[in-house]
Amino acid sequence: MNVILLQDVKSLGKKGDTVKVNDGYARNFILPKKLGVEATTKNLNDLKLQKAHEAKRAQEILEEAKAFAKELADKRVELTIKTGEGGRTFGSVSTKEIAAAAKEQLGYDIDKKKMQLSEAIKSPGIFDVPIKLHPKVTGSLKVHVSGQ
Repeated sequence: MNVILLQDVKSLGKKGDTVKVNDGYARNFILPKKLGVEATTKNLNDLKLQKAHEAKRAQEILEEAKAFAKELADKRVELTIKTGEGGRTFGSVSTKEIAAAAKEQLGYDIDKKKMQLSEAIKSPGIFDVPIKLHPKVTGSLKVHVSGQ
């Protein structure tokens, strides 16, 4: 019997796969536990439409991320850091502070975990902070850090 899997089944296949299994295994295990449905023409058609919808939605999310990355490229966030004699700084600017400043100054709610700083900013200047917006899209935000 051919079965369309509704969930991942160990040693059988992933969600959405069409697999051939013994009739008893399908009737006694897969169908009662709602791990899959019989592969009728209607169910196969539904699966095809669902996969097309998921692909379309994934493409829309990718386009939104690309548009947001272009929008971020023109933006700039201003931050101040306390400095002492000779331009020596006290503390550093972290992703948490950059995210808070972006929310306050630009109105963008950017997750601090998506910012990819190799190390905290410890000196005044202009820095490009890469932001992972999508697995395929990385944007960049300019951060201007001035001494106080």
